[in-house]
Amino acid sequence: MFAIAPLLTTPSGAQQLSDRAKQIGGKFMCMCGCNQVLTQCNHVGCTVSASMLKELNQSLDRGGSEDAITQMFVQEFGTKVYAEPPKSGFSLVAWAMPSVYLAFGTVLVVFVISRWRKRPVAADRSAGSVPQIPPELLERARAQAARETED
Repeated sequence: MFAIAPLLTTPSGAQQLSDRAKQIGGKFMCMCGCNQVLTQCNHVGCTVSASMLKELNQSLDRGGSEDAITQMFVQEFGTKVYAEPPKSGFSLVAWAMPSVYLAFGTVLVVFVISRWRKRPVAADRSAGSVPQIPPELLERARAQAARETED
């Protein structure tokens, strides 16, 4: 019984997060350097995520809005605290560029393929035939090959 009791109780450092705190915390990165979302940081003994979650809970308990909490974290950690860039201002470029690159790449591929298909086929070549080599050039090449292979 005493061996199971520690497993059933919550550790003293762990906090119960409300659904709203989990939702808001999921929009931020943990600043310990793990590159994980704040609510999913799994470093053993990570004090950064614990303090950030505590600050988030306290702000929610005081009745802070999501925008106020976001501004508080941005002022403290900078814009690198965002898990995804905001969809406004210059950060909108980060959202738009993949679509622009996809469209540009598609147009480029279609253009290149259409150019390949419109390329003229040589009139003197029939399918599968070897181009004609002038007889004097062929004779000169044979003579040179014979000279170079003599012992």
